[in-house]
Amino acid sequence: MSLSKNGTITSDCKLTSINDLGLWVLIEDKEYFIPFKDYPGFRESSLDQIFNIRYYPSGQLCWADLDIDIDLKSLSEPESFPLIWKK
Repeated sequence: MSLSKNGTITSDCKLTSINDLGLWVLIEDKEYFIPFKDYPGFRESSLDQIFNIRYYPSGQLCWADLDIDIDLKSLSEPESFPLIWKK
């Protein structure tokens, strides 16, 4: 037997705050800060694009409209993931 569609995303994810420094995302019971200085792709985005966020249980945040994916480990252990961003 094969399944014709993917399963649903079961983990809870909410955007809790946005200001001029960045945004905060609550996943299950932990809040993560995403600074605009490290993730400049959010700076010129619309609120609709930023609020269209998905969290995958593999530990991946995804903003499909912006083509931005962030692994939670890079937010909780930033020293292990030097950022190199190119447009």
